[in-house]
Amino acid sequence: MAKNFKKKPKMKTNRSAAKRFSVTGTGLIKFGAKGHRHCLSNKSRKHNRALKKVRYMNKGDSARVARQIPYLF
Repeated sequence: MAKNFKKKPKMKTNRSAAKRFSVTGTGLIKFGAKGHRHCLSNKSRKHNRALKKVRYMNKGDSARVARQIPYLF
């Protein structure tokens, strides 16, 4: 006779957050700069080069993102 165990429901990953953020080996959350998707011809070369750099999230905001992407940590 099979026992009737109740499984916990799986947590859902916020897909928009999963596409924007990734986690480094040391546990920092990495993301790209805003404003580097379109209308790049209006921005100066210097500005566009600065937007290429990777950003790392601070601890206060990383807790919020960690809740949205539970299986990345």
